[in-house]
This record gives sequence, structure tokens and C-alpha cells, in this order.
Amino acid sequence: MKLPTSLPRARTLRLPLLAAIVLASTATNHAQNATAVVEGTVALPAGRNAPVVSQRYEIVSRGGVVAPNPPVAIVYLEGEFAPAKEAAVTQMQQRDLDFEPRLLAIRTGTRVEFPNLDDVYHNVFSYSPTKRFDLGRFRADETPVPGQVFERPGLVTIRCDIHDHMRAVILVLDTPYFVVTGTDGRFRLEGLPAGRYLLKAWIDSRTTLEREVILESGATLQADLR
Repeated sequence: MKLPTSLPRARTLRLPLLAAIVLASTATNHAQNATAVVEGTVALPAGRNAPVVSQRYEIVSRGGVVAPNPPVAIVYLEGEFAPAKEAAVTQMQQRDLDFEPRLLAIRTGTRVEFPNLDDVYHNVFSYSPTKRFDLGRFRADETPVPGQVFERPGLVTIRCDIHDHMRAVILVLDTPYFVVTGTDGRFRLEGLPAGRYLLKAWIDSRTTLEREVILESGATLQADLR
């Protein structure tokens, strides 16, 4: 039986069409996945001469100014961003009569849990205007883990009512893009959407540096904050 002569022609036409669709889809995915990067250095103030332990910062208050020591900065991108698809949960632990971490950056709407990993009672509280709360005294086996949801952007100082030396800072930001610098002031923010934004660096409760940046997909921008 002789096959219709139109079948090979139809197959020949469909293959280039299929290839074009695949190439278009691949190009679209690459465009959607292309994100921007910004990196640079923040000019940090001089800190007190003290041994530096990796990722541990002393929270000090001088003349009403709250700052980490050794100095570091929280760098973040300010702009209009889509709301989070689901609320985030993170922790600020209490271990060895100290907060870990002592400096924490979160997005608005994040729940912060304060697990007690010590064999003594703790009482986490804050009188900050951004978030005022008092969790009361609780032990290591407390369930559910005591915590708070931080709805408003701003600075929150955290203390323990039982151990006066315990201090920490939570910076609540209305952005999903932030990072803590090293003690050398260097930072790198990745996975950023293209566009025009404000790049900011929180240094202490009175000092925030900023500059305008224009980010392009697939490109890395060098931007220092001084």
C-alpha cells in the first residue's frame, strides 16, 4: 500500500517548528533566571580593640547609640518588591547566657523564635517602639518555642530581664534582599531583580548610608558605601 506523499512534508515542517518553540522557551527561561549582583565595601567606623570571634558581635550602647562591636553593617536593597509567598521563621537562640546571633536582619512578617538552650531560666523582652513585648520566664523545654512576629520595619533591641549583660539587635526590613558584611566591610548581594533602587547600609541606630543603584540582569555592579 502506498503511503500518502503529504506525511513526510508535514513531519518536515513540524521539526523546525518544534525546534523554534524549544529555543524560544529556553531563551525565555534564561531571561527570567537572569538576575543582578551588587557588591562592594562599606566604610565602617573604628571599633574597640578586642579579640574578634567569627560571626559574634558585642552589642554596645554609647550615648544612646546602639551598635555592634566589632563594627559590621547590614546592607540591603530598598524598593518595591512582591510580598512574601509565606511567612518566614528564624531563630535567635539563647546559649551560654548569650544571644546567637546578636545581630539579626529579617523581613517584615518574619516570626523569630527564642529557644532557650541553657539550664537556667531566661526572660526575653523589648521596649523598642518598633516591637514591644515580654515573653516572661521560660525554660529550655518550653513548648511551643516562645517567639514573636515582627510586622513593622525598624530597629528592635532585645534584652534578657534575668541576665542584664545579654543584648541583641533585630533589624526588621521591608525587603527580602539583605546581608551582613564582614568586619572588613565587604558585601555581596545576589539574585536581585533589575531596576533602579536605593542601596543602604545600616551601621548603628543613628547611621545609615545610602546610594542609588541601577541593576542590570546578568551584570555585577560595584558599589561602595561611604
